[in-house]
Amino acid sequence: MLKDITLGQYYPVDSPIHRLDPRTKLSATMIYIVSLFLADNLFCYLMAILFIFAVIHISRVPLGYIVRGLRPIFFLLMISVAFNLFLTNGEPVYWKWGFLQLTGTGIRQAFFMALRLIFLIMGSSLMTFTTTPTALTDGMEKGLRFLRVFKVPVHEVAMMMSIALRFIPILTEEADKIQKAQMARGADFENGNLIARAKALIPLLVPLFISAFRRATDLAMAMEARCYHGGDGRTKMFPLQYKKNDHLSYLILFGYLLIVILLRFLF
Repeated sequence: MLKDITLGQYYPVDSPIHRLDPRTKLSATMIYIVSLFLADNLFCYLMAILFIFAVIHISRVPLGYIVRGLRPIFFLLMISVAFNLFLTNGEPVYWKWGFLQLTGTGIRQAFFMALRLIFLIMGSSLMTFTTTPTALTDGMEKGLRFLRVFKVPVHEVAMMMSIALRFIPILTEEADKIQKAQMARGADFENGNLIARAKALIPLLVPLFISAFRRATDLAMAMEARCYHGGDGRTKMFPLQYKKNDHLSYLILFGYLLIVILLRFLF
């Protein structure tokens, strides 16, 4: 399970998607998420599926890497599907027992909710697979710099999100090592009821939190030793600049979003 967490990991390969400006990929992710919430019929979702698979093919990221990231949310996905399936009012009613009922509206809503969650995770994972944490920080900082007018510390917020993404695979690897060490000492994480399995996680979580605090302290001391005092007056070694492919990508993105909106109203 721990190895299946792909959020924050970078897949190093040369592709047109990797070479895009990080601001373009952030905007593309947001537009794709918006399109998933706008979709309300099968044709809209087919368009979203074709779009994401085309981008995955161009990015040269193996599909297995992206699909693997869906395993940790399987339990959340099943809960969302169950709630929409049995707690949605509508017609026609196929089965009813107390406050639980199975309706045509519920089946449709549960199916679309599952598709929405699956492709939302795939789109977000694809962004981190094709963008380094440093580039992601630069893109967020430059893309959200207009918020400085409202006294929002854009650089600090972008830096915190970048560090959080960078620490996800590190802490995942650390948790896997601690789990194997505890299992070698006789700990059992798989057998027993829900309460017993939750108690078995205590020997895993305590050293993991201690390790996380230790890493955070070391990182803070390293940043202070290098005289880091925020983004004021700092320059970039590689300033972000839009290129021809970025402008073309924006045209494709807005065209895709327009098609989804048209499909929503036509069907």
